[in-house]
Amino acid sequence: QVQLVESGGGLVQPGGSLRLSCTASRSIFTIYAMGWYRQAPGKQRELVAGITSGSRTNYADSVKGRFTISSDNAKNTVYLRMNSLKPEDTAVYYCRADVLTGTTWGQGTQVTVSS
Repeated sequence: QVQLVESGGGLVQPGGSLRLSCTASRSIFTIYAMGWYRQAPGKQRELVAGITSGSRTNYADSVKGRFTISSDNAKNTVYLRMNSLKPEDTAVYYCRADVLTGTTWGQGTQVTVSS
């Protein structure tokens, strides 16, 4: 199995930026897909952005053009760069890894967008 540790959340004003990090306990070459999800209070968890081991990416329509997912294989880390943040981006953000034996989630990191 793989363990995931997220970091980088916090409080930011509307229009601001944050970068989330998700570090895996093993080489991300062995993980066929990773993604960032978010869950706001009273809402279902939703996909924000995903990246495959072949570096293909996909995004939720609500974040296209504002968020960028990327990976650093040498650091076993996947990033989510979030620009032009809006209050509706406020949520707990979770990292997810899909491996042959199943799916692993990180513990989550809070992102709050507020003035």
